[in-house]
Amino acid sequence: MFIVGSIISKLIFYYSIALIIYILMSWVPAAYESKFGQILGKICEPYLELFRRFIPPLGMIDISPIVALFVLNLANQGVISLFNGFLL
Repeated sequence: MFIVGSIISKLIFYYSIALIIYILMSWVPAAYESKFGQILGKICEPYLELFRRFIPPLGMIDISPIVALFVLNLANQGVISLFNGFLL
């Protein structure tokens, strides 16, 4: 069971890295239109859209990606705690 938890934890980690890259791409003009940006958009936008429904932007600042990363980190900690509990 530890292997399954480790794989899930690594997948969550890589997904959060992809989210951070996608968020930072907003600073580069026309980065979303590149092939890499489109692939990341297909991967990251469905998850970010969940949070954008409930958290409105504050002026020009969208804080939903910060909340999305926080929730993903909590999920990762939960997976680690859950699968470490099976070792006891």
